[in-house]
Amino acid sequence: MEREEVKMYSDYKSPFAYLAFDPAFALQERFAVRVRWIPFQLRIKDRGQRSVYSDYKAKYSYLDARRWAQPRGILIRAPQKVYDTRPALIGGLFAESKGLLLEYSRRTYELFFRREFEADDPAAVAALVASLGLSTDEYRDYLEGEGARAYAAAQDEAAADHVFGVPLFIFEREPFWGHDRIPLLEQRLVKAGLAITA
Repeated sequence: MEREEVKMYSDYKSPFAYLAFDPAFALQERFAVRVRWIPFQLRIKDRGQRSVYSDYKAKYSYLDARRWAQPRGILIRAPQKVYDTRPALIGGLFAESKGLLLEYSRRTYELFFRREFEADDPAAVAALVASLGLSTDEYRDYLEGEGARAYAAAQDEAAADHVFGVPLFIFEREPFWGHDRIPLLEQRLVKAGLAITA
């Protein structure tokens, strides 16, 4: 059976994208699909730039994320600032080009939400890349060249797909927003006849 594409837009600063990451790729084991990870930069206002109600919502969102994460043994601590995750996202594209997207992303999420990784610092990303046995020089070249172009193309694709948040899955142009929408996506894949039977 030919595999159909499921797009997954993601950003390393989103706790809900973290919660969705492994379950999304696990879909490939039960359905004839190929999950395509696409970096999308969330635009988040910092404290002082948003309303008090937005602050309440942000606090609640992290509370909720921790509720979902705790049974899975995942630690989520709210970041101390708003990050421009472009260097880390391009690091994801670089790792993907070397066949290490899953390993890189899992490590990035884990360290970021432990507050042990600066996702906006190319030097920190280079060190993480090196820990996976990849070349820091290659990453730095990729960051300014091919990776920058691939990242820009991903943002353009997101605009065409009307992406507004992450994780956002798209199957046959139908969007599913949030890690807790994966069961609805699964129902859609069953309806499309893509379940893999033993």
